[in-house]
Amino acid sequence: MIGLIFLSSFSIKKVLMKGAEKPKPKIVNIVNFIRLLEPRDPKITQQVLYETVVKQVEMMKKYHLGGSFLLQYDALMDARYQRLLKDLPKGTFEIGAWWELPQPLIEKAGLKWRGRYAWDWHADVGFATGYTPQEREKIIDVYMADFKNIFGYYPKSVASWFIDAHSLNYMYEKYKIVASANCKDQYGTDGYTLWGGYWNQAYYSSKINSYMPAQNEKNQIPVPIFRMLGSDPIRQYDTGINSSRQGVITLEPVYPEAGGDANWVNWFLKEFTEGESMEFNYTQAGQENSFTWDAMKKGFEIQLPLLARLRDEKKIKVETLEESGLWFKKNYKTTPATSFVVNKDLDNSDLKTVWFNSRFYRLNFLWEDGGLRVRDIHLFDEKFPSVYTTEKATSNECTFFTLPVVDGYLWSKPHNLAGLRFKAMIKGKEEMLEGEDPVISNEVKGQLKISWPLKTQKGTIQIDMNEKQTKITLIGGGNALNWYLDLTTAGNFPLPFKEINPQRIDAEFEHMKYGISAKQGTFTKPGGETVFRISPKANTIVLDLSNGN
Repeated sequence: MIGLIFLSSFSIKKVLMKGAEKPKPKIVNIVNFIRLLEPRDPKITQQVLYETVVKQVEMMKKYHLGGSFLLQYDALMDARYQRLLKDLPKGTFEIGAWWELPQPLIEKAGLKWRGRYAWDWHADVGFATGYTPQEREKIIDVYMADFKNIFGYYPKSVASWFIDAHSLNYMYEKYKIVASANCKDQYGTDGYTLWGGYWNQAYYSSKINSYMPAQNEKNQIPVPIFRMLGSDPIRQYDTGINSSRQGVITLEPVYPEAGGDANWVNWFLKEFTEGESMEFNYTQAGQENSFTWDAMKKGFEIQLPLLARLRDEKKIKVETLEESGLWFKKNYKTTPATSFVVNKDLDNSDLKTVWFNSRFYRLNFLWEDGGLRVRDIHLFDEKFPSVYTTEKATSNECTFFTLPVVDGYLWSKPHNLAGLRFKAMIKGKEEMLEGEDPVISNEVKGQLKISWPLKTQKGTIQIDMNEKQTKITLIGGGNALNWYLDLTTAGNFPLPFKEINPQRIDAEFEHMKYGISAKQGTFTKPGGETVFRISPKANTIVLDLSNGN
């Protein structure tokens, strides 16, 4: 009887401990940013743009959903927007800044306008990257003074497709902004490339590179940068392979096969809320008014009732960008390790994926046709500078990169996809390892665990990731299976690898030296189409992906 009582108490204690686990919020920001004019289409008048925002406000109020409206300067100075936004309930809605720079702002800062129109989306004209650091400060001061004159306070959130580190740090130090946001990862879309960064969620950037996560608190700008637009975790990465730009597969309501499609939206939000995220998951809903209400109406009508229901069911938190920034800063002194997991794809597809991020690296696994491919590994280093921090852009396009180890997009062709594949030598013949569905869990804080039971061979591949390293082990397979990982690419792409030694691969990208180390296992160059092979020792591979940081 005593034993039974003890067991019961122990079980209750376990349940209570489990119940006290830190919650993993699924955060949704509804962010609508506002431009005064759209020079690319004469049918999109200022009145059409204004009415779009009116409709967004109406629908958000209908479902009792708050959010952030971010104003480009020309819209900030328009009396209609001022009246509309001042009437929004405080605490539910946030008014912030959208950091594209139109003609009135540039000229009020005493600078010459070089644009083709009163708003020009080119990177060397309509963004802070087109101006010297000293000019950027003048532009910021003008915007902030006028914003405060209109609303009575400085904006707490400033977002854009990209904001340079100098501007971001100046806004933080002088005006105390608490949140920012930049574009999802994309290649060449609209002339803007952000590639290899912290995938989704949010991060603290390096003081010398706003796209690069910092590794240390002293070298970071203490403003969390949230990744916008709600990328499709499976399809966005591969779209547009071997072309100069990617397509767009996101939660944006104007895209009929993604954010404007009920089946896709329901799938995305199900995986968003149910997949393992380690700390929290994040997505941004909403749309810029340039697309007009007619184009986004259907997507809004699909998304907003669903977001309201998920909020009421306590499955998501709908917040302003400011609220999310304050929460992030309260909870994280440095960028945390997080994940975005898709356990089940859309109908008629068996694809599954895991995106893992930390302040040191990102890594993506993709399961396809029973096999497993490491589709992407990029390392982060706060010492890697961005030219835009100190110099102005001289091209109408802008590029931000991190440090590639595996790039399944840039090193691929449509029918020859690059990646690290799990293979084995069986009866003298090389074969792809095949497995069942993976099980993804977060049993230890800061660590993501993947268990992948093999199908045609004995054992389970177990992958354990923490913020600095990834460990891959074959469990229960004995010593008979000769397994390994091979990196292959689709031909003569320029690769960063300089030396491949048994315990280390040295690389260089844009004059930055970096590398990965094998704490257990070895690197080799088997020849042929294989760039390098990673072989286990005692059925285990341990890769240090911290680049010595």
